[in-house]
Amino acid sequence: MELELHETIEKAKHLYEREATIWCPYFSAPVTLNADGFNHLQYKANRQPRIVAEQLLKLRLLKKALLIIRKAGTLQEYRRLVETVGKRNRDGFFKTKEVEYWGFHAIVGSEKQIKIVVVIRRVGDGKIIFWSVLPHRKFNQQKLYTEGIEDD
Repeated sequence: MELELHETIEKAKHLYEREATIWCPYFSAPVTLNADGFNHLQYKANRQPRIVAEQLLKLRLLKKALLIIRKAGTLQEYRRLVETVGKRNRDGFFKTKEVEYWGFHAIVGSEKQIKIVVVIRRVGDGKIIFWSVLPHRKFNQQKLYTEGIEDD
């Protein structure tokens, strides 16, 4: 499984690094593809690695996520929070900023249809970046396909 994960990471990284930005109709602006978003596919917010099955699922859904960003015209979720950012200051405190999250839902696939959510993020007044992709768990108690979803 470790070899499969390594191959999937390399394939996803190649796809991810082909473009630095993707034009998104919802924002009428580019969405940046940076290392933060790619890293979030493999690691949780506390910098702990995601389990291998979760990493594989997110990485395999990446191609579909990038297509959804290109077509996104209607927003399904929006959140605005104050979160800690960066590392702890010398005084022991963390800096906080307003963070916005947008969620775009889409049903993807022809034979193996699943509903996924693409998450876009902006910290403060920074760039709008791709943050994550995940299956939407409530779509008719969907079966989560893990094999062949990137080829559909």
